[in-house]
Amino acid sequence: MKKTKFILFILSFTLLLLNNLSAENYDQVDKISKNLRCLICQGQSIYDSQSDFALSMKTLIKKKINEGKNENEIYDFLKNKYGDWIVYDPEINKNTILLWAIPLILFVFGGILIIRKVSIK
Repeated sequence: MKKTKFILFILSFTLLLLNNLSAENYDQVDKISKNLRCLICQGQSIYDSQSDFALSMKTLIKKKINEGKNENEIYDFLKNKYGDWIVYDPEINKNTILLWAIPLILFVFGGILIIRKVSIK
């Protein structure tokens, strides 16, 4: 009787542990897929899209997580395969410096124009 209870306890504990790991994986898949752009559906993330591409990307992300890859390794893999455009939040590097600098330049230029207009009157 004690052996049966012990076995049931171990099975219950194992199922609970697997369920928690699965929930963590789904949370991580959701987090990563929210930051990836669907290449089929313009303006939608992988998380929001139901296209075949998005569904296959979610499966790929799950596979990479199960292989032990972390978030940055998954992003690097996808950027190498599809380019930096797939990520909604691109890194600052030589290819994206203008993307980050132009709004700042326009903001400073606009501020200078406003100050000049206000000081003329």
